Amino acid sequence: MLKIITKNKEKIFNVLTKPYVVILVLFFAPLLSYFDRNFSFFFGLAIVLLILKTSNYNWSLFGFKKITKQTILKSFLFSFVLLIVDICISLIVQNYFGEPNLSSLEDIKHNTVGFIVILIVVWTLVAFGEEFLFRGYYIKWLARTFGNTKFAWILSILIISTYFSLSHYYQGISGVISIFFISLIISFLYLKNKDNLGLFVLIHGISDTYGLSLIYLDIEEPISGWILQMF
Repeated sequence: MLKIITKNKEKIFNVLTKPYVVILVLFFAPLLSYFDRNFSFFFGLAIVLLILKTSNYNWSLFGFKKITKQTILKSFLFSFVLLIVDICISLIVQNYFGEPNLSSLEDIKHNTVGFIVILIVVWTLVAFGEEFLFRGYYIKWLARTFGNTKFAWILSILIISTYFSLSHYYQGISGVISIFFISLIISFLYLKNKDNLGLFVLIHGISDTYGLSLIYLDIEEPISGWILQMF
């Protein structure tokens, strides 16, 4: 019985790791958004988790390794730099296209329970889940499918950054454009650290925690005001 289970796991793993499968997933997943925008994400995540399970939880396939103190320190440093870059991009984009639609987060203002719940969701499904799916699987495996060359990685980054930003269509054109550029920047940073996906999970989580904390406290972005004063 154990041999049969092992054999079936190997078969599933061999099929799901075929080069063309990541392209099929990328084509099929967006179609599920017709029913609900979250279905696209959960379908992709389910495929990745199935690959992980049938690989006997070989996390290194997706670029995960032990998180060190150095990784934690780098995550805070990169988060701060990216926060400033993100604000600069957002200010420029909002000047032409208006503010992004963040109405879905309005309920957490001064709502401690809601804030804690959304933080749990952010660190599990957003920070971990999105990095696992979009950079650990889509970008990495699509680049491998394209030949694993420098051009293949750049092409993969452009495709997935576009796909990722469009999946945030509910934030409006301003949100989509801002997310595209910041995703592009982080993905090129990922090129230099593609065997340390945990770093990007931390960056994602720290950045979102900061943004959500401002919404919860219902205060203006202090760094944004400081940047505006400079000009």
